Amino acid sequence: MVNRLLSLQVSNGDLAEAVAFLTEKNAKVPQQDEPTYYQTSQVANDRYISVGSQADTNVIDLTGDDKDDLQRAIALSLEESSRAFRETGITDEEQAISRFLEASIAENKASLKRTHTEVWSDSPDPHDRKRMDNCPVGLKNVGNTCWFSAVIQSLFNLLEFQRLVLHYSPPARVQDLPRNQKEHRNLPFMQELRNLFSLMVGSKRKYVDPSRAVDILKDAFKSSESQQQDVSEFTHKLLDWLEDAFQMKAEEDRYGEKPKNPMVELFYGRFLAVGVLEGKKFENTEMFGQYPLQVNGFKDLHECLEAAMIEGEIESLHSADNSARSGQEHWFTELPPVLTFELSRFEFNQALGRPEKIHNKLEFPSMLYMDRYMDRNRDVTRIKREEIRRLKEHLTLLQQRLERYLSYGSGPKRFPLADVLQYAMEFASSKPVCTSPVEDIDTSAPPGGTTGQQLPQPRAQVHKPFTQSRLPPDLPMHPAPRHVTDEELRVLEGCLHRWRSEVENDTRDLQGSISRIHRTIELMYSDKSMMQVPYRLHAVLVHEGQANAGHYWAYIYDPHQRRWMKYNDVSVTKSTWEELVRDSFGGYRNASAYCLMYINDKKPFLIEEEFDKETGQVLSGLDKLPADLRRFVQEDNKLFDKEMEEWDALQARKAQQEKLPPPIPPPPPPLMAMQDPDYMEQPSPTTDSKQLQQNMERAISQAAAAQEDTSPETLLNAAIKVEYGRLMHFAEEDVASDNDYRLQHAVVYFILNQAPKKILERTLLTQFADRNLAFDERCKSIMNVARAKLDLIKPEEVNIEEYEMWHQDYRTFRDTTTLLMIGLELFQKSNYVEALMYLIYSYQYNNELVAKGPNRGHDEAFLSHFRRECLLKLNEQAAGMFEAGEDPQVTNGLGIMNELVVPCLPLLLVQDAEKDLLAVEDMRNRWCSYLGQEMEPNLQEKLTDFLPKLLDCSTEIKGFHEPPKVPTYSTLELCERFSQIMATVAKALTEGR
Repeated sequence: MVNRLLSLQVSNGDLAEAVAFLTEKNAKVPQQDEPTYYQTSQVANDRYISVGSQADTNVIDLTGDDKDDLQRAIALSLEESSRAFRETGITDEEQAISRFLEASIAENKASLKRTHTEVWSDSPDPHDRKRMDNCPVGLKNVGNTCWFSAVIQSLFNLLEFQRLVLHYSPPARVQDLPRNQKEHRNLPFMQELRNLFSLMVGSKRKYVDPSRAVDILKDAFKSSESQQQDVSEFTHKLLDWLEDAFQMKAEEDRYGEKPKNPMVELFYGRFLAVGVLEGKKFENTEMFGQYPLQVNGFKDLHECLEAAMIEGEIESLHSADNSARSGQEHWFTELPPVLTFELSRFEFNQALGRPEKIHNKLEFPSMLYMDRYMDRNRDVTRIKREEIRRLKEHLTLLQQRLERYLSYGSGPKRFPLADVLQYAMEFASSKPVCTSPVEDIDTSAPPGGTTGQQLPQPRAQVHKPFTQSRLPPDLPMHPAPRHVTDEELRVLEGCLHRWRSEVENDTRDLQGSISRIHRTIELMYSDKSMMQVPYRLHAVLVHEGQANAGHYWAYIYDPHQRRWMKYNDVSVTKSTWEELVRDSFGGYRNASAYCLMYINDKKPFLIEEEFDKETGQVLSGLDKLPADLRRFVQEDNKLFDKEMEEWDALQARKAQQEKLPPPIPPPPPPLMAMQDPDYMEQPSPTTDSKQLQQNMERAISQAAAAQEDTSPETLLNAAIKVEYGRLMHFAEEDVASDNDYRLQHAVVYFILNQAPKKILERTLLTQFADRNLAFDERCKSIMNVARAKLDLIKPEEVNIEEYEMWHQDYRTFRDTTTLLMIGLELFQKSNYVEALMYLIYSYQYNNELVAKGPNRGHDEAFLSHFRRECLLKLNEQAAGMFEAGEDPQVTNGLGIMNELVVPCLPLLLVQDAEKDLLAVEDMRNRWCSYLGQEMEPNLQEKLTDFLPKLLDCSTEIKGFHEPPKVPTYSTLELCERFSQIMATVAKALTEGR
């Protein structure tokens, strides 16, 4: 019952969505500590029954034993939705479940991170680009080259492949090679690949630039450079070039012998094709590299492989007669050490005239046993396949019988038979309670009236022609038999009870038989004899987006650390199997696996580290490289060291220049070398200068009243103590969000941030040296003493550079506050377009401050919340404009996305904050959800143009707004306005708006 109520809540009352939620095989009430999304990856039950060809699959959601009968009936009654599945590859149930699951992800720890440590561009500070310890090196995206990064990282982490590339040497007689081989530029690419691999081994950089290798490859593709390349196409081309390069070397090294090509040995296998063509049997041996597999219509990798190994009608293969049927089977005779599967997730939509991506869910294991597909096991596999076929036929019959129990009736509405009998029993045992419908509707009787009283006179005056003419005078309150004897009721109840028990027993028997058959099929290949060819998952290449646009990244297993790593261009992060599953299986999002790379688990040399022959130690870093590459990497590292040295020297020069005093305007006042901060001294009698005068006068008056000695120097010292005490009181107050005392005075800010005592003293002395203080003789004399003291302060006593740094931080704090205040005011007015830049830059400035200490700026989470909310609001507005379908609105909506939202997304990713990452995921999912919807061609074209920008994870910024000009407010006005907006925001957050 809890599931049913939750389903209606999730679906907003939509019955179809509620049904979809109820019938999901693992549907349950999501708990806070339970990752709901992960549960969909369980493979305990078969959800798909093939009733036609493999490509035309009728999908029926058969729930497991933990579902009640009503849920089973609902699931089986939705058979008509399988037509939509055959057309789009996604069932109605899955679409509805997708919406629910995506909403529930936000309540769980999300690992999906499109994290890029460099999001705007290469950081100008080379220290930010320095490799930490021995972390894996990333690859820079040099313009839609994530496809290159994903494949290269997967191959690089095959240590045997890495060694082959690093130790490759070109043929000695390159000039003697045929011209066409040189024109292919295989050898130049091979050298660039060696250079790239050597940098990935020993570079001091966090990520390296693959441009030179990419440029050579791009010439091999006929498409535009701006278009993303297909991973499988690129991998084919890459392996072809590598094969050619190694073939040239092998032929030179083994002159007169049949050369062995290490690329062929590593990536290529053989299979035997046996079959019948027009009644004639044949056997052919063929070589294969990447093995293509169809995704549409299958639930896991084994189903894909089974379909790929059997083509056409093969009954005649096992019969003695020569029929006219044609078909063939594939049997692997030799598997490569590295077994790569291409998952065909793209197909061409003839109706729409464009390619589309297949988002179906497809599961694959971390350990894959290939025994059932080997030629040497042909006879055993055929027996098992025949047994599975027989079991599935029996399973289909049992499921049909079960359906008759779970979906009983002849009309469009059907119910479980056990429930029908129960309802009949409840009806038979109901007692009729009759009342007049007029009485039931009449409201003229007083609320406190006695039910036994008869009030004919008032009711006689009520005229209700509709109810009186349509309803019988005495109608039972609830359906019940009008005439049934006790004996009839006893017999009927006995029969119905017995029949219901029989139906429930039959249903349980059928369900048990179905479960046993499923289990038998699952365990068909689990005996040891069929688990002798283990392949472990090495890498998964993931694609997110649509058929002609998107982003690639790779999950690669590190066997030495025993963990998965996510390689996403420049970003290399730790990951988990759960994150891989969520990104790779597909079915509910726009990300899914596109290529699977398995390695033979019985050939450890593929991933073994190289050892020093003399010491026996593992080779790492530059020690792994041959001499020429070691010199190449050392030179690059020297350039990087020089870049860091030059940066440090530049920063030192800038710091030295900042120490120099500003030009002295003529005529030079005696103490103008040390200018007062602009927020402390105003050139005209502004509100701040008047407030300053009042504070100083008050401090001097209090000091004079407490001192016997009224000399200017004594009064100055006493007044400074009074003023310091007042400001210290502010600093000791709890800082409320709507009353920030740091805005009152720089000294309060300095106290809270533990500034040196000399900084505080000089700041207060500068305050009493303000020329605006000279409004009477006593104050003027104190001002002159303060100025004289300032002039006598030696550089070694107060570090001017440090003093300026503290005051610059305070100026930045006030600017940050002003930007935040204006941004929040605009946000409260729903003016999100104008609010965004204020909130973005207030967060950026604040982030620089809080890096030095938590009290240097405002609450980082607070600013992050409104920056994120503003982007979400803009995304929602833009999506609504796009959905409207009108050209001006669509253009405006996409303009908001391109000019405001998309350039700001990297800011949410760089900090790796969970809520920000989820917000980016939500925004991307909102737009990716339009991919499967019907829309006008012009909208489809605009969406196709826009999505690559939204999904692109390139490190280069396409353009951004200048920071808004920070207006100048007096301290009083800034404090009052900031206090008002913070109180308004706090109230709104408390009320949940």
